[in-house]
Amino acid sequence: MQTHRDRIAVVTGAARGIGQATCLRLAERGATVVAVDKTHPNETVERLEKEGYAGIGLTADVSDPDQTRAVGDKIRDRYNRCDILVNNAAIYPFVDILDLDYKTWRSVLAVNLDSQFLMTQAVLPMMRNEGWGRIVNLTSNSIGLAVPGLTHYMASKMGAIGFTRALANDVAAYGVTVNAVGPTLSRTPGVLATVPAELQQEVAKGQAIKKVGEADDVVGTILFLTGEDSYFVTGQTIMADGGLVRL
Repeated sequence: MQTHRDRIAVVTGAARGIGQATCLRLAERGATVVAVDKTHPNETVERLEKEGYAGIGLTADVSDPDQTRAVGDKIRDRYNRCDILVNNAAIYPFVDILDLDYKTWRSVLAVNLDSQFLMTQAVLPMMRNEGWGRIVNLTSNSIGLAVPGLTHYMASKMGAIGFTRALANDVAAYGVTVNAVGPTLSRTPGVLATVPAELQQEVAKGQAIKKVGEADDVVGTILFLTGEDSYFVTGQTIMADGGLVRL
């Protein structure tokens, strides 16, 4: 289904996990993908090229104002438009609140929340000019759970919801919708490296759909929210988590 044909889609945190899966599925649906990551998303670009999809990779720290402006400039110079932005970049170091230093607090807020603001500012003028746009901000279902060691992470992800709700008001007149998607604990490379398999199974047991999450399980919701059919949905948060947390 070419539901995203001729769309220019920008995805942050695109080197692996949910970001990479989102790039591949958007391209499958016809979008030209701009994969953005602090580490160059070579594997994502190679997979796009192998499947014959259109896309490029850009290296940028999306928590840095100058680098995000540069990303916007590169997209404008190459395509002169941006239709879709998926703010997926995030970090999640587990740190007890008494051991959480300010530098770590700020780095998590910068990557997980500031980047959403900065990337939106970088591409929104192009969406406004076209009179059409879709912005999806990744939050997390952990905001509705009792998970220790994630004060900084949960604060950033609640901030993403607030940013989504407020931004939806400001951009609706431009034909742009803004929504948030909250994944469950998913079997991404980052999770596999930090979360024991037993805990992944325990999380799945609490879900209505008792399946350990995969990156692809989240992408269907992102595809809906970045397509034409979601034109009347904005300012919302949808948990793609197998029914674990319900809003």
